[in-house]
Amino acid sequence: MKLILTGATGMVGEGVLIECLENSAVERVLSVSRRSCGRSHEKLDELLVADFRDLTSVEDRLRGYDACFYCAGISSVGLDEAKYTVITYDTVLGFASTLVRLNPDMTFVHVSGAHTDSSEQGKAMWARVKGKAENALLRLPFKAVYNFRPSLMKPTPGQQHVKGGYTLVRVIYPVLSLVFPGLALRDVGRAMIHAVRFGAPKGVLEVPDIAALAAR
Repeated sequence: MKLILTGATGMVGEGVLIECLENSAVERVLSVSRRSCGRSHEKLDELLVADFRDLTSVEDRLRGYDACFYCAGISSVGLDEAKYTVITYDTVLGFASTLVRLNPDMTFVHVSGAHTDSSEQGKAMWARVKGKAENALLRLPFKAVYNFRPSLMKPTPGQQHVKGGYTLVRVIYPVLSLVFPGLALRDVGRAMIHAVRFGAPKGVLEVPDIAALAAR
């Protein structure tokens, strides 16, 4: 498969990218980002863009792909709802709307988060906004849309873009995973690839669903 990946300069996207580059089912990866991911590989191309909502000048580079793994995102800490919505809803939907027009047979896999609010009515701002994004993506006419809701994630050895706290997670992951359901980022990437190849039973996948899909 040929796929587009966003978020390669972040922990989740980089972990998924590593799995994609090593997986024989993946032929090409186009990393779309605002800055270089700092990796080179025979399967990897990069496309640097300033604004995911305005892709007019690079549309020809985005045609002919089977899937998009949307791993870009940001914490809601320190952001009000308006600013968080621009990043988590407007930017995601702008990017996806362009891709579905250029690649209507594409499968779109979106990294959301555990406890996202599908009702869009809850008290947690970040959960409402993510729920709104999930719901809007499911309405787009892609071949398929899957919203992944991972929780605790174990980084892949060799990752460069790992948040400080996750360095400790690598060490104590076996203990934490007994309390908090978790996934290795390799498994998240493998589950995304399997979702494209084999499909998934529903549009919103929680941790057990992702684990089962990775093991397929």
